[in-house]
Amino acid sequence: MTKEVFVNSEQPSERLSRKAIGIILIHAIVGWALCAAAMGISMATTTIENALIIHAIAAPIIFTGVSLVYFNRFNYTTPLRTALIFVSFVILMDFFVVSMLVLGNFDMFASLLGTWIPFTLIFFSTYLTGLFTLKNRNFRRAV
Repeated sequence: MTKEVFVNSEQPSERLSRKAIGIILIHAIVGWALCAAAMGISMATTTIENALIIHAIAAPIIFTGVSLVYFNRFNYTTPLRTALIFVSFVILMDFFVVSMLVLGNFDMFASLLGTWIPFTLIFFSTYLTGLFTLKNRNFRRAV
């Protein structure tokens, strides 16, 4: 018996399997890892200020790409729920992995450019990509 979780409140009769939850989390992991790579490479090649700017630009681009793959191939959750899951995952990973394990402090959360702007951009890029994908899919069905 597969344990299922209610996620999509617009269609309460549909439930997500563990496989679906795993797929959503894999997409979140890929997005977070690519952002971490962008930050790491930037920090190794330029100043911290430039690295933060590069990361703030790269984060929404990365999550737009990840979201396009997710919404076009799987689409288990609404754009809002997907954006919340993705940004929540990134915040948790930054808190536990980057702040606690790598840096040993929580100073990064005091920086708008270092955390809060990228978090916001990740949320909106995922949400808007989901809306666009659904609208585009509905348009193709109507034609």
